[in-house]
Amino acid sequence: MAHVLVPLPRRDFDPSEAAVPWRILIQAGHRVSFATPDGQPSAADPLMLSGEELDPWGCVPGLRKLTAFGRLLRANAVARRDYAAMIEDVAFRSPLRWDAIDPSQFDGLLLPGGHRARGMREYLESPLLQSVVTACFAANRPVAAICHGVVLVARSLGPDGRSVLHGRRTTGLTWALEKSAWSLTRITRFWDPDYYRTYPDGPGQPAGYMSVQQEVTRALARPDDFLDVPREAPHHWRKTGGLTRDSDTDDTPAFVVRDGNYVSARWPGDVHRFARQFVAALEGLDG
Repeated sequence: MAHVLVPLPRRDFDPSEAAVPWRILIQAGHRVSFATPDGQPSAADPLMLSGEELDPWGCVPGLRKLTAFGRLLRANAVARRDYAAMIEDVAFRSPLRWDAIDPSQFDGLLLPGGHRARGMREYLESPLLQSVVTACFAANRPVAAICHGVVLVARSLGPDGRSVLHGRRTTGLTWALEKSAWSLTRITRFWDPDYYRTYPDGPGQPAGYMSVQQEVTRALARPDDFLDVPREAPHHWRKTGGLTRDSDTDDTPAFVVRDGNYVSARWPGDVHRFARQFVAALEGLDG
Protein backbone atom coordinates (compact mmCIF):
# COMPACT_ATOMS: atom_id res chain seq x y z
CA MET A 1 0.00 0.00 0.00
CA ALA A 2 1.42 3.37 -1.02
CA HIS A 3 0.86 6.56 0.95
CA VAL A 4 0.03 9.47 -1.39
CA LEU A 5 -0.02 13.17 -0.54
CA VAL A 6 -2.50 15.51 -2.25
CA PRO A 7 -1.77 19.18 -1.47
CA LEU A 8 -4.68 21.57 -2.05
CA PRO A 9 -5.23 25.34 -1.84
CA ARG A 10 -7.67 26.79 0.67
CA ARG A 11 -10.29 26.90 -2.05
CA ASP A 12 -11.00 26.77 -5.79
CA PHE A 13 -9.26 23.55 -6.82
CA ASP A 14 -10.90 21.54 -9.58
CA PRO A 15 -13.20 18.91 -8.03
CA SER A 16 -12.76 16.35 -10.82
CA GLU A 17 -8.96 16.48 -10.70
CA ALA A 18 -8.83 15.76 -6.96
CA ALA A 19 -11.85 13.56 -6.30
CA VAL A 20 -11.67 11.05 -9.15
CA PRO A 21 -7.97 10.22 -8.50
CA TRP A 22 -8.74 10.02 -4.76
CA ARG A 23 -11.43 7.41 -5.43
CA ILE A 24 -9.29 5.41 -7.87
CA LEU A 25 -6.32 5.43 -5.47
CA ILE A 26 -8.52 4.27 -2.57
CA GLN A 27 -10.07 1.53 -4.72
CA ALA A 28 -6.56 0.35 -5.63
CA GLY A 29 -5.79 -0.06 -1.91
CA HIS A 30 -3.63 3.02 -1.40
CA ARG A 31 -3.78 5.59 1.38
CA VAL A 32 -4.36 9.27 0.61
CA SER A 33 -3.54 12.24 2.85
CA PHE A 34 -4.24 15.90 2.14
CA ALA A 35 -2.47 19.15 3.00
CA THR A 36 -3.68 22.75 2.99
CA PRO A 37 -2.05 26.06 3.91
CA ASP A 38 -3.64 26.25 7.37
CA GLY A 39 -4.55 22.63 8.13
CA GLN A 40 -8.24 23.32 7.52
CA PRO A 41 -10.34 21.43 4.95
CA SER A 42 -10.25 22.89 1.47
CA ALA A 43 -13.19 23.56 -0.85
CA ALA A 44 -13.41 23.14 -4.60
CA ASP A 45 -14.32 25.89 -7.02
CA PRO A 46 -18.09 26.15 -6.44
CA LEU A 47 -18.75 27.08 -10.07
CA MET A 48 -17.17 23.82 -11.22
CA LEU A 49 -19.56 21.94 -8.94
CA SER A 50 -22.81 23.74 -9.67
CA GLY A 51 -22.27 25.22 -13.12
CA GLU A 52 -24.05 28.32 -11.85
CA GLU A 53 -22.90 31.84 -12.81
CA LEU A 54 -21.31 30.57 -16.03
CA ASP A 55 -24.19 31.73 -18.24
CA PRO A 56 -24.98 35.32 -19.31
CA TRP A 57 -27.90 35.42 -16.87
CA GLY A 58 -25.77 34.03 -14.05
CA CYS A 59 -25.41 37.44 -12.41
CA VAL A 60 -29.19 37.63 -11.90
CA PRO A 61 -30.07 36.10 -8.50
CA GLY A 62 -33.36 34.59 -9.63
CA LEU A 63 -31.91 33.03 -12.76
CA ARG A 64 -28.41 31.84 -11.81
CA LYS A 65 -29.55 28.28 -11.08
CA LEU A 66 -30.61 27.87 -14.72
CA THR A 67 -27.52 26.39 -16.35
CA ALA A 68 -26.74 25.85 -20.03
CA PHE A 69 -23.07 26.51 -20.77
CA GLY A 70 -22.41 25.98 -17.07
CA ARG A 71 -23.74 22.45 -17.31
CA LEU A 72 -21.15 21.69 -20.01
CA LEU A 73 -18.23 23.19 -18.09
CA ARG A 74 -18.91 21.87 -14.60
CA ALA A 75 -17.74 18.55 -13.16
CA ASN A 76 -19.77 15.64 -14.47
CA ALA A 77 -22.00 13.42 -12.35
CA VAL A 78 -19.26 10.90 -11.54
CA ALA A 79 -16.85 13.61 -10.39
CA ARG A 80 -19.53 15.34 -8.30
CA ARG A 81 -20.35 12.00 -6.67
CA ASP A 82 -16.68 11.35 -5.93
CA TYR A 83 -16.26 14.86 -4.55
CA ALA A 84 -19.22 14.39 -2.19
CA ALA A 85 -17.59 11.20 -0.89
CA MET A 86 -14.10 12.70 -0.67
CA ILE A 87 -15.10 15.68 1.49
CA GLU A 88 -16.55 13.26 4.05
CA ASP A 89 -13.30 11.29 4.24
CA VAL A 90 -11.51 11.61 7.58
CA ALA A 91 -8.19 12.40 5.87
CA PHE A 92 -9.76 15.21 3.84
CA ARG A 93 -11.39 16.69 6.94
CA SER A 94 -8.11 16.68 8.88
CA PRO A 95 -5.36 17.77 6.47
CA LEU A 96 -1.76 18.54 7.28
CA ARG A 97 -0.47 22.09 7.13
CA TRP A 98 1.78 22.78 4.17
CA ASP A 99 4.62 23.70 6.53
CA ALA A 100 4.30 20.31 8.28
CA ILE A 101 4.79 18.21 5.15
CA ASP A 102 7.72 15.78 5.32
CA PRO A 103 8.13 14.45 1.77
CA SER A 104 10.04 11.42 3.03
CA GLN A 105 6.85 10.17 4.72
CA PHE A 106 5.03 9.72 1.40
CA ASP A 107 5.42 7.31 -1.49
CA GLY A 108 3.87 9.58 -4.10
CA LEU A 109 2.59 13.09 -4.77
CA LEU A 110 -0.53 14.06 -6.71
CA LEU A 111 -1.11 17.68 -7.77
CA PRO A 112 -4.62 18.62 -8.93
CA GLY A 113 -5.24 21.82 -10.83
CA GLY A 114 -7.86 24.54 -10.91
CA HIS A 115 -8.00 27.84 -12.74
CA ARG A 116 -9.80 30.34 -10.50
CA ALA A 117 -7.12 32.89 -9.63
CA ARG A 118 -8.31 33.91 -6.18
CA GLY A 119 -7.74 30.44 -4.77
CA MET A 120 -5.14 28.88 -7.01
CA ARG A 121 -2.35 31.44 -7.05
CA GLU A 122 -1.33 30.77 -3.43
CA TYR A 123 -0.97 27.08 -4.32
CA LEU A 124 0.89 27.61 -7.58
CA GLU A 125 3.27 30.18 -6.08
CA SER A 126 4.01 28.41 -2.78
CA PRO A 127 7.75 27.94 -2.07
CA LEU A 128 6.75 25.27 0.47
CA LEU A 129 4.96 23.17 -2.13
CA GLN A 130 7.68 23.77 -4.70
CA SER A 131 10.23 22.38 -2.23
CA VAL A 132 8.03 19.29 -1.72
CA VAL A 133 7.87 18.73 -5.47
CA THR A 134 11.64 19.13 -5.78
CA ALA A 135 12.24 16.63 -2.98
CA CYS A 136 9.93 14.05 -4.57
CA PHE A 137 11.67 14.38 -7.94
CA ALA A 138 15.08 14.11 -6.26
CA ALA A 139 13.98 10.88 -4.57
CA ASN A 140 12.39 9.57 -7.80
CA ARG A 141 9.04 9.18 -6.09
CA PRO A 142 6.01 9.01 -8.40
CA VAL A 143 4.57 12.47 -9.06
CA ALA A 144 1.33 13.13 -10.94
CA ALA A 145 0.20 16.59 -12.07
CA ILE A 146 -2.82 17.61 -14.08
CA CYS A 147 -3.89 20.88 -15.69
CA HIS A 148 -2.57 23.84 -13.63
CA GLY A 149 -0.86 21.38 -11.28
CA VAL A 150 1.81 21.08 -13.99
CA VAL A 151 2.59 24.79 -13.47
CA LEU A 152 3.49 24.04 -9.85
CA VAL A 153 5.87 21.32 -11.04
CA ALA A 154 7.40 23.57 -13.69
CA ARG A 155 8.11 26.25 -11.06
CA SER A 156 9.88 23.77 -8.77
CA LEU A 157 13.64 24.06 -9.18
CA GLY A 158 16.37 21.48 -8.76
CA PRO A 159 19.87 22.11 -7.33
CA ASP A 160 21.01 23.35 -10.75
CA GLY A 161 18.44 26.15 -10.69
CA ARG A 162 16.45 24.59 -13.50
CA SER A 163 12.90 23.31 -13.35
CA VAL A 164 12.57 19.69 -12.31
CA LEU A 165 10.86 19.27 -15.69
CA HIS A 166 13.98 20.34 -17.60
CA GLY A 167 14.88 17.30 -19.70
CA ARG A 168 11.53 15.60 -19.19
CA ARG A 169 8.44 15.30 -21.35
CA THR A 170 5.10 16.57 -20.10
CA THR A 171 1.68 17.74 -21.06
CA GLY A 172 -0.62 20.14 -19.24
CA LEU A 173 -3.61 22.31 -20.01
CA THR A 174 -3.04 23.17 -23.67
CA TRP A 175 -3.48 26.69 -24.96
CA ALA A 176 -6.15 25.36 -27.36
CA LEU A 177 -8.27 24.05 -24.48
CA GLU A 178 -7.56 27.03 -22.23
CA LYS A 179 -8.33 29.55 -24.97
CA SER A 180 -11.53 27.76 -25.91
CA ALA A 181 -12.91 27.83 -22.36
CA TRP A 182 -11.70 31.39 -21.76
CA SER A 183 -13.21 32.65 -25.03
CA LEU A 184 -16.56 31.15 -24.06
CA THR A 185 -16.63 32.29 -20.43
CA ARG A 186 -15.43 35.82 -21.17
CA ILE A 187 -18.74 36.16 -23.08
CA THR A 188 -21.07 34.09 -20.91
CA ARG A 189 -19.55 35.42 -17.67
CA PHE A 190 -19.03 38.93 -19.03
CA TRP A 191 -18.88 40.56 -15.57
CA ASP A 192 -15.77 38.47 -14.77
CA PRO A 193 -14.19 37.88 -18.20
CA ASP A 194 -10.90 36.43 -16.93
CA TYR A 195 -12.50 33.79 -14.71
CA TYR A 196 -10.86 31.04 -16.76
CA ARG A 197 -7.40 32.66 -16.92
CA THR A 198 -5.41 32.26 -13.71
CA TYR A 199 -2.72 34.54 -15.14
CA PRO A 200 -4.01 36.86 -17.89
CA ASP A 201 -1.45 38.05 -20.40
CA GLY A 202 0.21 41.34 -19.47
CA PRO A 203 0.72 44.48 -21.56
CA GLY A 204 2.89 43.77 -24.57
CA GLN A 205 2.76 40.00 -24.11
CA PRO A 206 1.57 37.89 -27.03
CA ALA A 207 -1.68 35.98 -26.74
CA GLY A 208 -1.29 32.98 -24.49
CA TYR A 209 2.08 34.01 -23.06
CA MET A 210 0.84 33.37 -19.51
CA SER A 211 -1.10 30.24 -20.43
CA VAL A 212 -0.27 26.94 -18.79
CA GLN A 213 1.22 25.53 -21.98
CA GLN A 214 3.50 28.46 -22.68
CA GLU A 215 4.75 28.87 -19.11
CA VAL A 216 5.47 25.17 -18.76
CA THR A 217 7.16 25.07 -22.17
CA ARG A 218 9.53 27.86 -21.13
CA ALA A 219 10.74 25.62 -18.28
CA LEU A 220 11.56 22.66 -20.53
CA ALA A 221 14.80 21.73 -22.25
CA ARG A 222 13.08 21.80 -25.65
CA PRO A 223 9.68 23.15 -26.76
CA ASP A 224 8.96 19.74 -28.29
CA ASP A 225 9.03 18.24 -24.78
CA PHE A 226 5.54 19.68 -24.20
CA LEU A 227 3.30 17.08 -25.80
CA ASP A 228 -0.18 17.37 -27.24
CA VAL A 229 -2.32 14.84 -29.06
CA PRO A 230 -0.66 13.84 -32.35
CA ARG A 231 -2.80 14.53 -35.39
CA GLU A 232 -2.62 10.87 -36.40
CA ALA A 233 -3.76 9.62 -32.97
CA PRO A 234 -6.87 7.44 -32.93
CA HIS A 235 -9.95 9.30 -31.66
CA HIS A 236 -8.19 12.63 -32.27
CA TRP A 237 -11.39 14.67 -32.26
CA ARG A 238 -12.63 13.07 -29.04
CA LYS A 239 -9.28 13.81 -27.39
CA THR A 240 -9.05 17.44 -28.51
CA GLY A 241 -12.63 18.69 -28.85
CA GLY A 242 -13.02 19.64 -25.19
CA LEU A 243 -16.51 18.15 -25.02
CA THR A 244 -15.84 14.47 -24.26
CA ARG A 245 -14.41 13.19 -21.00
CA ASP A 246 -12.99 9.80 -20.19
CA SER A 247 -14.57 7.40 -17.72
CA ASP A 248 -13.90 4.22 -15.78
CA THR A 249 -14.73 2.18 -18.87
CA ASP A 250 -13.66 4.44 -21.76
CA ASP A 251 -10.32 6.25 -21.90
CA THR A 252 -10.37 7.00 -25.64
CA PRO A 253 -10.93 10.76 -25.01
CA ALA A 254 -7.93 10.95 -22.66
CA PHE A 255 -4.36 12.04 -23.35
CA VAL A 256 -1.80 11.33 -20.62
CA VAL A 257 2.00 11.49 -20.71
CA ARG A 258 4.19 9.32 -18.52
CA ASP A 259 7.92 9.96 -18.32
CA GLY A 260 9.39 7.50 -15.84
CA ASN A 261 7.73 8.13 -12.49
CA TYR A 262 6.21 11.43 -13.64
CA VAL A 263 2.63 11.42 -14.96
CA SER A 264 0.90 14.45 -16.47
CA ALA A 265 -2.46 15.23 -18.04
CA ARG A 266 -4.29 18.19 -19.55
CA TRP A 267 -7.75 18.68 -18.03
CA PRO A 268 -10.63 16.87 -16.23
CA GLY A 269 -11.40 14.94 -19.40
CA ASP A 270 -8.20 12.93 -18.86
CA VAL A 271 -8.65 12.24 -15.18
CA HIS A 272 -9.52 8.52 -15.12
CA ARG A 273 -6.60 7.46 -17.30
CA PHE A 274 -4.38 9.93 -15.44
CA ALA A 275 -5.24 8.30 -12.10
CA ARG A 276 -4.75 4.78 -13.43
CA GLN A 277 -1.33 5.68 -14.86
CA PHE A 278 -0.36 7.13 -11.48
CA VAL A 279 -1.46 3.93 -9.75
CA ALA A 280 0.70 1.96 -12.20
CA ALA A 281 3.69 4.20 -11.37
CA LEU A 282 3.12 3.72 -7.63
CA GLU A 283 2.98 -0.04 -8.12
CA GLY A 284 6.10 -0.13 -10.31
CA LEU A 285 4.18 -1.16 -13.40
CA ASP A 286 4.68 -0.02 -16.98
CA GLY A 287 1.04 1.11 -17.29
